[in-house]
Amino acid sequence: MNTTRFCLVRHGETNWNVEGRLQGHTDVDLNERGITQAAQMARAIKAINLQFDVLYTSDLQRAAKTANAIEKLFNTKAIVDSSLRERHLGILQGITTKEAPQFDAELWKSHISRDIHEELRGGESIAQLAQRVQKALEKIRLQHLGQTILVVSHGGTLDMMYRLASNQALDAERAISVPNASLNWISHDGSSWKVDRWADTSHLDTLALDNLDL
Repeated sequence: MNTTRFCLVRHGETNWNVEGRLQGHTDVDLNERGITQAAQMARAIKAINLQFDVLYTSDLQRAAKTANAIEKLFNTKAIVDSSLRERHLGILQGITTKEAPQFDAELWKSHISRDIHEELRGGESIAQLAQRVQKALEKIRLQHLGQTILVVSHGGTLDMMYRLASNQALDAERAISVPNASLNWISHDGSSWKVDRWADTSHLDTLALDNLDL
């Protein structure tokens, strides 16, 4: 049975990551450290001689510019797919995690309790995110059966991929970290998903920030 492998990459650092500001669909650029992290990540993929067949990226620039480091080093072109975006965080987008409890205490409580049907006033619920991510993963898998696929995406989206691959409940407390520019591996053997390795940042020369977009 052919195994399809995914190497999942979280985008490099942004100033909003540093500020603890929730990004969601807001199109925030990489900062200088993020650009450096992207280059280090691409070189690490080269160093392990990863023979990938195709590269996908979210359309948000922090992911697309991270993918660009891979494009340059491997002389390839990423397939841009908006279904790989971060969760839309509604009116919480642009708010820091320190400001959020004062901004709307009830909404923030609903958010951090992982109410899977909370849409954050114009945003996307956890249940909706799960459906979107599952559909995106399955579409990509079926198009590249038995191949190795690089995907550059976002912390909340990759956390959802981990949950789907490990059968972790959508409302369960987050079990893993998703650092900037980390390499994360899942695979599908034709019948089920599994998590192979997670949160590898050994290629980075400084500590990477964890994901805030729950």
